[in-house]
Formats: sequence, C-alpha cells, structure tokens
Amino acid sequence: MKPRVLIVVTHLLGVGHLARAALIARALMEAGSSVRLASGGSPSATVDLSGIDVVQLPPVHCVGADFKTLRSKDGEVADESYLATRRDLLLEAYAGLKPDVVVTELFPFGRRQLAAEFLALLEAARATSPRPAILCSIRDILQPPSKPSRAAQTLERLGRFYDGILVHADESVITLDASWPVDKALARRLEYTGFIADRRRAKALRLDAANGGEIVVSGGGSAASLRLFDAALEASERDRRRWHILVGHGIDENRYGELVAKAPANASVERARRDFPSLLSVADVSVSQAGYNTVTDILATGARAVLVPFEDGGEKEQRMRAEHLATQGRAIVVRENALASSTLLSALDEVMSLPQPGSAATIMLDGAGVAAKKIAAVSARALAVSGAWEKLHLALEEIANAGETLAVWWRDDDVVAPSPALDRLLRLSKLFEAPVALAAIPLLATEALADRLAAEPRVDIIVHGLAHRNHSPQGQLSSELGIGQPLLDRMAALYGAQARLRRLFGPKVVPMLAPPWNRIGDDLVERLHEVGFAGLSTFKRRRAREAAPGVLQVNTHIDPVFWRGRGGLRDEAAMLEDLAVLARETVARAPQDREPIGLLTHHLEHDPWVWRFVEELLGFLAAQRAVRFTRPAEFLAEQMLRA
Repeated sequence: MKPRVLIVVTHLLGVGHLARAALIARALMEAGSSVRLASGGSPSATVDLSGIDVVQLPPVHCVGADFKTLRSKDGEVADESYLATRRDLLLEAYAGLKPDVVVTELFPFGRRQLAAEFLALLEAARATSPRPAILCSIRDILQPPSKPSRAAQTLERLGRFYDGILVHADESVITLDASWPVDKALARRLEYTGFIADRRRAKALRLDAANGGEIVVSGGGSAASLRLFDAALEASERDRRRWHILVGHGIDENRYGELVAKAPANASVERARRDFPSLLSVADVSVSQAGYNTVTDILATGARAVLVPFEDGGEKEQRMRAEHLATQGRAIVVRENALASSTLLSALDEVMSLPQPGSAATIMLDGAGVAAKKIAAVSARALAVSGAWEKLHLALEEIANAGETLAVWWRDDDVVAPSPALDRLLRLSKLFEAPVALAAIPLLATEALADRLAAEPRVDIIVHGLAHRNHSPQGQLSSELGIGQPLLDRMAALYGAQARLRRLFGPKVVPMLAPPWNRIGDDLVERLHEVGFAGLSTFKRRRAREAAPGVLQVNTHIDPVFWRGRGGLRDEAAMLEDLAVLARETVARAPQDREPIGLLTHHLEHDPWVWRFVEELLGFLAAQRAVRFTRPAEFLAEQMLRA
C-alpha cells in the first residue's frame, strides 16, 4: 500500500525550503503516494506546485535577517490570533488526510518561532491510532545552535516524536556534523538522501542562440541579494564579457526596474527563471549566494562558481556551505563584507584559472527520489510497529478474559549515583506506579545515591556484581563472576558487596543478584544461598524455577537497547511480538511455574528513542487488565514463605 504523506514547510526568506518540499512531493506522487503539502510561507512564482494538493496556511515571512519577528501577509507582526488560525488549519489538513507519514521540513532543528503549531501537529499525530511515522527533512548545512541547550532540546523533541531525519546531502560532499553537533544517538537516526536537484528543469526550455558563455548571476528568491546585484552590475561595466542577471521575485518592482535601467549593454537583467540549471550548464561562471538550491544546481551542472554567502544577522549556514565547497576546489568565496566590483572581478579571474569541477555523475543528486523511497520504508515500519502493539494488546486481552493475570517486573542496571537519567527513570516509576529494582554496583554506589533513594517507596536495591569489571580470560565473553577467579574469593566478595549495600540502603536491599553482563559461573550459582542470596536474575527465559536449592530464578526478557548494533533502540515490532508470545506461553504454564516477565533497562545508556519506547511500554502495560506489576521484595518474600 502506498502511503499518504503530509509535508509541512514554511519558508521565511528565500524559497529553497518550499522548492525542496515540492520536489519530494512530486517524487512521492510519481511513486503512487497521496501527498498533501501544507505551506506556511508566501506563495512563490518560481516554485512549481501544479498538480500538488496544497494547503496554503496564512503566510508568514521575515524582513531582512530578523528571523525572530514573524510578519503576516500584510507585513504586520503576526499576532497570537493569526498564528492560532495557522495552527488550526494545519490540524485540519492533518485530520482530513489521515496521513501514514508526516514530514516536517526543518523543525525541530529550526523554526522555533513556529514551535507551537508544529508541536500541536506532532501531539495530534502521536495521539492517533495507528500512529503515523514522523520524519524531519533538513538540508545539508544548518544554522548551528547558539547554545548547547538548543541542541539538547532538539534531540529530545526528535526522540519524543520522530522516527528519523532525512538529510538532503551526499556524505561524500558534506555531512551534518559540519554544522550541527551529531552524537551517537542522532547519528543512528540520520538518513542521507543525496542532494535534491530538479533534473527536469535543466531540460525544460531549449536555450536561445544568445545563451551560453555568460556570467550568470543569481540571488535566490529574496531581497537579500541586492548587494550582489549592485556589485555585479558595477563589475559588468568594467568587463567585456556577457552578464546575465536573474532577479528573484521577492524584490519589488521599483527596485527591479532600477536594476534593469542600470544594466550596461553587455548585461541583461530579468526575473528568475525555472530553467536556471539550463543557463548554468552553458555558463562560463555562476555568481551567486550559497543557498542550498543554487549550490545543488551548481553541483548538478558542474559549473564554475563564485559564491558570496549571505551572512546578515549572524547567519552562518551559507558561509559554511561555501567554504566547504571551496576546500574541495569547487568554488571561490567572496565574503559579503568584502563584496565590491573589484573583488568580484578578481574572483572571476581566479575561478577561471581553476580546473573544471568534477563530473556531477559522482555526486548523489536524486535526493527527492531517494527520500520518497525512504518515506515509504519508514511507513512500512510504522505499520509493523502498530500491528505489533495490536498483537500484544490482543494477547493480554485474551489473558484477562480468561481470568488470568500476568506478573511483570522492571530491573534497571548499573546505578551508582544520582543523575538526570535516574530522575527520569524514577518519574516514570511514579507516573505508572511501576516498582523498579535498581541493580546497584556495590563498590561504586555512593552515599548521595542512598540519600536520593531514601524517600522512593517503589525502589528495591539488588546486587549488581562487585565493581562491574571483566575477569574473563582473553577471548571469552565478558563476565565478572565467571571462572576468572577462585570460587571462595568470589563468594567472599559477594558477601561483602551485599553487606556494603545494606549499610548504604538499609531495608531497600533484597537478597537478589543480577550479575554484570548477565553471566555467572555455575559453581558460584550452587553456593549463592550460602552467602545470603535468595534470588538470581539474568536474561532470557529461565530453565527452572530455582537456579540452585534455595535460590529463586527470575530473569528479564525484554531489553530495548540494541547492544549488538550501534546502540540505540532495538526493533520495536520484534520486541513487542516477542512479548506477546512470551505472555501467552507464560500463562499456559501452571501458576507455580510462571516466571514474572522482566523489562531490563539501563538508564545511563538510553537515547531519547529508547526513553520513548520505555515510557510507551510502561504506560501500555499499566493500562492492561491482565498485567500486575511485581517486584523482588514481593516475589522473594513469597519464595521464603514456600520454603
């Protein structure tokens, strides 16, 4: 089934954002998808939206480099009422389409001024069942975050709502970390599509005999390029070559008329044309700013380029893109504050002395087509996840209707000290009334941790080895309590480890061992009862109710961290389907043989996507009639009564 896709884009100055979104929409439509494009910027004469289902929101724009002040269609400051109307129309567009995929262009990396409407849309999507896949679409270079907190907020919003980020760039040319802090969590969610170039525009019109061998000057779709046009006209008066100056439709008619009147005989001035790549393909040099779309056309045509990046208001995006291409020998850069007819002519001489740029065949330029395929793939994954949630729900409903209950417990490993991640974990425990067994590392646990947990009634402390150090011989799987040390030494160390935790945490400690890496020597398991342990927890289904005489085995079964991959979240659908099977198999056993199902987390290792899954799973389980949360203090007490 081809997905229904909602693309949401707002351009504030130039039209590059809208142009990219339109090309992705067309690629999706050509692949058979239904597409609705919600545009929040001013309509553009140079972006072809024909045949696309467009919802035009009340437009906003910016004046100059003042991106903080949004202005309405009439040029007034956009007030709360105006923005609320935009938000309501956006939500109507979402509800009317019922999309399988939502794509937000730039947000949450940018467009913070419009966060209210984007977040309203994302919350609506998150509340929909089945939930649509959500993707962010960004260009190659972003305006770097002004402070670390903004990058952190962006990552948190991505983790809470998004399934992935489409980066419209070729990794061989530039990667996102050139402009934005990319940690492991974000890197795992990036999908590079290649640059989005409109190949059809290069063939749209046949070139006139007068075209070719020109210096083509362009400035995007806004008035930000007026300084470049003025400098180009002055340079053309001192030069014998033919100049072709393309003026964006964002420049008013009076100013456009002044440029036309000022042009010497060897320079022609006209409005921007949709066949711009055709002009570049036969030009001697392209002179332009360094916006994404223009640079992509330069890369696609292999044109020699002089780039004058827009830098007003502290903007860094275009300068970074221009300088990156210059280091690869693809352009000469003239800084905006040094722009004059003389510097422009010098740059032209310099660029003409450089080798012709490499063939465009080596650069990924089908970004729209690749994006369409990735959008279809993420839609399929989202459907699989929704189906898996439904399978789990049906399994638990069957259990409840049969009058049975399913015991579930939660273990979290490697706790040693207070941290924001631990606070987040404890908030989830409180929110869903789900007790959590914290596997504390005895030799590293701190007094501060004991103080933090003193007033937490839903917390049990279990013993997590000794110091979480690997003692296995080289070449063997990691283990702290395996065969790497003498048995009596391990027994004595474990006895002391539990005693230390009891001094720190008092009655919160239960006599249960969770060995690091979930591995322990069989010889030590047989002697655990002798050193004060009544329970053992590793991973996967247990083979017997007791690991050894007097030692109850209660394992964990679902771990959302993809340890064998690059970290991050494991396949959600697979985990949920495994949990549904495990639930049915558990209640099929005799009551005395049923093992509580265990969720295993590692709060210090969670990225935002893992946190989202854990929150969703706990919330889901808490709402099920068949589920009863249990804890080591409870099931070990039952074991002792039986003994």
